[in-house]
Amino acid sequence: MTTIKIAPSILSADFARLGEEIRALEAAGADYIHVDVMDGHFVPNITIGATVVKALRPHTTLPLDVHLMIQPVDGFIKDFADAGADIITVHAEATPHVHRTLQLIKSFGKKAGISLNPATPISVLEYLWAEVDLILVMSVNPGFGGQSFIPSQLEKIAAIRAALDKRGLSPDLQVDGGITRHNAADVINAGATVLVAGTATFTGGEAHYAANIKALRG
Repeated sequence: MTTIKIAPSILSADFARLGEEIRALEAAGADYIHVDVMDGHFVPNITIGATVVKALRPHTTLPLDVHLMIQPVDGFIKDFADAGADIITVHAEATPHVHRTLQLIKSFGKKAGISLNPATPISVLEYLWAEVDLILVMSVNPGFGGQSFIPSQLEKIAAIRAALDKRGLSPDLQVDGGITRHNAADVINAGATVLVAGTATFTGGEAHYAANIKALRG
C-alpha cells in the first residue's frame, strides 16, 4: 500500500513566524515542506525568494519541496539549490527547454519535478517520464492560495498514474490546489501520492496541525 505524503504549503503560514511554523509542521507529521515561489510574471502574485529558503533550512530536517512559479526559471535554479532546496519543481509552460532545465536541477544533486497547469495536457511528459522525480498536477490555476479544486484534474491524475504504471515508474505524483479533507480521498484514489495543502493544513492554528494532516492522509 502506498504511503500518502502530506506537503503543507507555507503560503498559508504566518510569515512572521515561518521558522516556528515549519518546526510545528514537522512535529505534526508533515512529510515535505512545500515552498511556493511566485514572481508576479508567470503568475499574478509575488511571494518569496531563495534567501527565505536559506533562512528556513536550519529549522527542519524535512525535505524542502520548492515549487518555482517563475519565468524565466533556469537562471534561478542554482540559487535555490544552494539555499537548501531538496526538490525543485518547474513548470512545463515556463521554459522552452524543459529537458535541459530538468538536467540542470539534477546537476546540483537535487530531485527534479515538473508541474502542469490545469489546461496543459499530459502529452508534454511524453519524452520526460524517466527524467523526473516528481510530477505536480496543478488542480487550480497557480498564483493564489485558497482556490477551489478543479474536478477535471482527477482525470489527468488518473491518466498520469496509468502512464507511470505502464512504464514501471514511480516518481512522486503530487497534486496542488484546493485540497481539503473532503476531496483528498478522491485525489488519492485517482493516483496521487503527495498532497499539497495550505489552508487545509493551517486551519485552526498550530494545535490542529496534526489532526489536519491525519485527516488529509486518510
